[in-house]
Amino acid sequence: MTAHVPAALVLEDGRIFRGQAYGDVGSCLGEVVFSTGMTGYQETLTDPSYHRQIVVATAPQIGNTGWNDEDDESQRIWVAGYAVRDPARMPSNWRSRRSLDEELSRQGVVGISGLDTRTLTRHLRERGAMRAGVFSGPELGSDEEMVARVVSSSEMLGADLAGDVTTGSGYVVPAEGQRRFRVAALDLGIKSNTPRMLAQRGIETHVLPLSSTMEELLAVAPDGVFLSNGPGDPATAEHAVELTRQVLSRGLPLFGICFGNQLLGRALGRDTYKLRYGHRGINIPVIDAATGKVAITAQNHGFAVAGEPGEHFDTDFGRAMVSHHCANDGAVEGLRLLDAPAFSVQYHPEAAAGPHDAAPLFDSFADLMSEAR
Repeated sequence: MTAHVPAALVLEDGRIFRGQAYGDVGSCLGEVVFSTGMTGYQETLTDPSYHRQIVVATAPQIGNTGWNDEDDESQRIWVAGYAVRDPARMPSNWRSRRSLDEELSRQGVVGISGLDTRTLTRHLRERGAMRAGVFSGPELGSDEEMVARVVSSSEMLGADLAGDVTTGSGYVVPAEGQRRFRVAALDLGIKSNTPRMLAQRGIETHVLPLSSTMEELLAVAPDGVFLSNGPGDPATAEHAVELTRQVLSRGLPLFGICFGNQLLGRALGRDTYKLRYGHRGINIPVIDAATGKVAITAQNHGFAVAGEPGEHFDTDFGRAMVSHHCANDGAVEGLRLLDAPAFSVQYHPEAAAGPHDAAPLFDSFADLMSEAR
């Protein structure tokens, strides 16, 4: 345990929050963001979309259910660092195998506990997500030294990160029961639950590296193409955007989520931009322009596609529309081509630990592939 080792979370604007080391002792640098999820910290920490980010948990008590070996969304923890207020002294869950603190230490993730996460979150809401660092033990230097290290670190704007998290080689997740469709999924940081959700609908998923060419994608003989979630600035993902345009040109059914929504937007000629502090949590309301219905969604993104709620626009592939928007701030939450079989959403229909309002979107993808046949 590292509870009595002093630690500091240092922001690029010079604000410093004091606490105790949690997880590994040392230092980390990244963009500090906050997540409002009341549960699901294991899925958050192992989500590749959080690569190079220091995540602040707004829920005051973290670690109560420990760490199990079933709920990881990838092969490792991807966050750069973790900040919590009140860590559990002892986990209590029948599936727990070890404490969260132990797992953070085991994977070398530097964290901090005992700080005022409410004040920190309010600061980030007012000033926006920014570069930060967590320093503890021998890495805890003077205020000036720590701020200087943070200010000299890389920014998220312009960061090309999807290549860091993509699979090294392709692999297949078989369908449950009889196979109905075969999907080529471009791995930009895909979460483990996505192929599972597809498998439940009789879909065999071929997960392919980001570097895949159109020829390699077609070699799978897919009925449809899936663009996954992932980290970084979508403006840097030129290869993935060009691949998306090639998929659209061939008329293959396409479904994108999160980073995949931003890639489809850029493939359709839309700009993307960095949100002030992003959407990260499991309680974010999204409005469907066609029906007016509201879905409560899980989200994790710091960039968005430019556009207005319900907007219709022309593309190289026919007419398109902004199909969904965020009820909180009007940000684009979905796109749909009206003359081609392609759609995307900015949120996570595979959400684990929930909510599950958006899970039927996988059925919509299956319907799109069925119609294309």
